[in-house]
Amino acid sequence: MSITWVLAASLFFPLPARAAAICDCNPAQSETMRPRQCSLCAEAEKHSTEDVFFLKDINPRKPNRWLALPREHAPGQHDLHDMHPAARIRLWKAAIAKGIELFGEGNWGVAYNGPKVRTQCHAHLHIGRFITVAELDYGFIVVHRPEEIPAPPNAGIWVHPAGKKLHVHTGEQITETVLVR
Repeated sequence: MSITWVLAASLFFPLPARAAAICDCNPAQSETMRPRQCSLCAEAEKHSTEDVFFLKDINPRKPNRWLALPREHAPGQHDLHDMHPAARIRLWKAAIAKGIELFGEGNWGVAYNGPKVRTQCHAHLHIGRFITVAELDYGFIVVHRPEEIPAPPNAGIWVHPAGKKLHVHTGEQITETVLVR
């Protein structure tokens, strides 16, 4: 079975939605930071000096992926849509810069899964090599800089370069499938 077919199948026959990660994390109460869905919140507590930090994805099925995470994890701000715009822009800029560093000017992609499929409650962006066939005929908007990337509520978003511009795809839940594992 070819990778193109597998990718196309995942785009046209989406996986069933899972329950969104429930987040009761409270750094002042260590026991609330222990559940699996709170592990990135616990990790954020270790990075007190950076606004944005990076982690190599520990999933063995995703050996080429990185995560960009905001340090802050205030209650009610676990979603890109709920983040302060300045913090969200810092996160996008840092993730794009890391994507360029790792995969080159035109080969990176950044994806944010929608809330129905996220397994971690702390906001994070997936960074990887973009699978160009993923774009196919999907609609997108064109933006010129990270400040113009929207923050749609209740949806995922994926971004990749297109020359000197960015293509921004929204409206899906599972978005990280556009990145090489």
